[in-house]
Amino acid sequence: MTTQEAIQLLEAFRARRIGREEVLRAFQIAPLADLGFARVDLHRGLRQGFPEVIFGQGKTPRQVVAIAETLLRQGERVLATRLTADHARLLRRRWKHAVWHEAARCVTIDPNPLPKRPGTIAVVSAGTSDLPVAEEAAVTADVMGNQVQRIYDVGVAGLHRLLGRLEDLHRAHVLIVVAGMEGALPSVVGGLVNRPIIAVPTSVGYGAHLGGLAPLLAMLNSCASGITVVNIDNGFGAGFAASQINALVAEQITRATEEPPRRES
Repeated sequence: MTTQEAIQLLEAFRARRIGREEVLRAFQIAPLADLGFARVDLHRGLRQGFPEVIFGQGKTPRQVVAIAETLLRQGERVLATRLTADHARLLRRRWKHAVWHEAARCVTIDPNPLPKRPGTIAVVSAGTSDLPVAEEAAVTADVMGNQVQRIYDVGVAGLHRLLGRLEDLHRAHVLIVVAGMEGALPSVVGGLVNRPIIAVPTSVGYGAHLGGLAPLLAMLNSCASGITVVNIDNGFGAGFAASQINALVAEQITRATEEPPRRES
């Protein structure tokens, strides 16, 4: 059951078009689909606002297709991450409207795209080598119903590139800042804006960079306030968290516009 279906069911019950027993039966439907190799969570969308995401790494193309088919049968949208070209080829052969985001290594299958929330999530990356992780974050935030602005190749080695985008940084509700090497970019951005920052260390760098450990520790030890750090190369986690933050902001904006103005006594 999708979130929209649950809302429609409850509204029908409130309007007395259906009975209590029918509502109970609908919510008692098994929340899992057992495929043998995977147990697909069919109630993830109800709990978290977005269906279970398919992590493609380590799965065969046929396994990814089977999980996607299960989600789509339930009326859910599909986001599959960490895919190869072989995964994408089979998914696109099965569903013509599947979109292969090659740079992000993701596929989205979204028959009914979500309307975009007010506000913007900015994805800021230090260098071109960080693009796969930055794009994973951007695609995730986009498919979850957010307006995404990409601000790429603005690392601290050329600080003027970042300062030239200050207006865009201040306009965003949430910023995802992606960097490898020494991982300094989130600290710099954190000193310039009063917005939540989700820092993403990448595995881009030379030997003492230690596969992303150096920027991870740098970001965890940042002296700039308001920075939260996700795991190395975890663009998906950053995009999901940013979407949840932006969803709360959007709720407040919507509530403020819908409430009637208070009368002065």
